[in-house]
Amino acid sequence: MSLSYESSGVRYDQLDAFKRACQRAARTTAVLLSDHGYREPAETRGESAYLMEADDHYLAHVEEGLGTKNLVADAVYAQSGRCFYREIAIDTVATMVNDLITCGALPVSVAMHAAVGDSNWFADEKRTQALVDGWAEACREAGAVWGGGETPTLRGVIEPGAICLAGSAVGRIAPKSLRITGRVNDGDAIVFLASSGVQTNGLTLCRKIADTLSQGYATPIGDGRSYGEALLAPSVIYVKFVRECQRRGLDLGYVAHVTGHGWRKLMRLDEPFVYDITEPRAPGALFDFLMQSGPVERREAYATFNMGVGFAAYVAPALADAVVAAARETGYDAWIAGRVRKEGSRKAVVVPSLDLVFEGDTLQLR
Repeated sequence: MSLSYESSGVRYDQLDAFKRACQRAARTTAVLLSDHGYREPAETRGESAYLMEADDHYLAHVEEGLGTKNLVADAVYAQSGRCFYREIAIDTVATMVNDLITCGALPVSVAMHAAVGDSNWFADEKRTQALVDGWAEACREAGAVWGGGETPTLRGVIEPGAICLAGSAVGRIAPKSLRITGRVNDGDAIVFLASSGVQTNGLTLCRKIADTLSQGYATPIGDGRSYGEALLAPSVIYVKFVRECQRRGLDLGYVAHVTGHGWRKLMRLDEPFVYDITEPRAPGALFDFLMQSGPVERREAYATFNMGVGFAAYVAPALADAVVAAARETGYDAWIAGRVRKEGSRKAVVVPSLDLVFEGDTLQLR
């Protein structure tokens, strides 16, 4: 019997319904921005970052959480003595700043929210120092100040031995012409930037698979790494890519942070397009291991995991090579993966070589 994200306890239909209800209620508060000299731009609701518009700039705000990846780090720590909380900290910052840059905002400030079930969690100096060092390292990578944080003890809400990591980030777009608004046209190129692995999504399913393995997270996956080590590779922070494209004057029509919902996130833009992925890469040893060990069917894998793609940019065909060059010259693995196609009101992600089609109704974020 194959596994799915839903079978591990995560149901996007329920989560997304709540998100849509929040958006409807939140819109009623937008008029309050005028008291602060800001207004709400059209079509910011449902995007990865919330925008506030002033006359000469935009502010962007993101609130994000790590999820359950730290539970993998805890299990590996207990099993092997290897501490991965530096990587966990980088993951948490990445969830925020990678969402922030989708509108063109460069991060200014990042705050930490580290809630525990028992304050004794902070007594392990090796673990806490790794968390602190990793957070500061990630902020430097993103070009943002570590602005503050909160460390509540929530006995009865969080397990005594666990930490719940999250935070928020603020960014700025100036001049306003640097905003990424969704200027996508028929025939535009799709540029993929590689991920480091699962990054921060699908970990509940990954943990369920670990429970079925005789060696658990110590199981070799075939590329010289254990399962736990591969899962805990730190997320890629894509800020330098967007910053470099801005510096070079390369217009990014739209970008997508490929996180929850897997490759369905490629059609996050509200306007309907068909996204033809004609050059997918082999996803790599970790994803092969997940699909085989679950087992997880291919369609479910691409609907849940990033499958080796952490970020996508949609650009005019004449700019595609230059955008790939900007990515590679700032340290990213990037390639032209396909084209955008206009087909009436249809919205879909199509991967012909994998016989995969995700229609628009499989992603309901608005």
